[in-house]
Amino acid sequence: MDPTPTLFDPQALDQHRARVTGTDALFLHDFAADEVSERLKDVNRTFTDPVFIGWQGSYWAEKTGLDARVIPDAETLDLEPESCDLIVHCLSLHWAGDPVGQLIQMRRALRPDGLMIAVMFAGETLHELRHSLTEAEAELRGGIRPHVAPMAELRGLGALLQRAGFGLPVADLEPVRVAYETPWHLMRELRAMGETNALSDRSRQFARRDVFVRMAELYARDHMVDGRMMATFELAFLTGWAPSETQQKPLRPGSAQTRLADALGVTEFPAPDKKT
Repeated sequence: MDPTPTLFDPQALDQHRARVTGTDALFLHDFAADEVSERLKDVNRTFTDPVFIGWQGSYWAEKTGLDARVIPDAETLDLEPESCDLIVHCLSLHWAGDPVGQLIQMRRALRPDGLMIAVMFAGETLHELRHSLTEAEAELRGGIRPHVAPMAELRGLGALLQRAGFGLPVADLEPVRVAYETPWHLMRELRAMGETNALSDRSRQFARRDVFVRMAELYARDHMVDGRMMATFELAFLTGWAPSETQQKPLRPGSAQTRLADALGVTEFPAPDKKT
């Protein structure tokens, strides 16, 4: 029996990450780690057993000032049940073949009332590059092959948190727009980030030069602002807590003690009767 097909090629992903030298191109990791730091300050809690997940987990731990255990973002995470009180998944969940499985593993590894924050690319990330490449290939080759990984939508990510059993789940997006001199500069920076194409269904042949030349023309036509090529990155921040009896619970419908009209200082009128 053939093995179950996977969306991503883990060997290619490891090779892409191994090419990364230095941190000059990791500005999105900096942005995300700083945002996580601010969110942890808002929580106002001391964590004694934090775990950071991802190939840049040590970099994130340093940025956030936490003495954390760092583990790779393997499909089976090196986590024991109820072994930690904070887990941060460091901008790599978008490469997981089974993101729900990863979330479930993290939830089981948290002690009651432990916190999980996962950051991943989502939404409209690199939509300019995806559309330009798709149009160029369709025009010159009469067909397309995937070059940019598909991105999850925010609503679906919130549902994943609920499926994984997290309490008080929250999913939100932080958009980042970056200007580049040319699409070639963007693609070089993606390579320096370790974020180039690792799809299992990617073409193994060298890309045709005319396709990329046409892609650059289309990119300039559709996505140029003040002489610079714009690229969109949307970072999804997924937050959830391991269920605990001490957590706040939503009120039952109809149990509110204050009328909304009173809180807003307005007069409430009865709804008009519907006429058939």
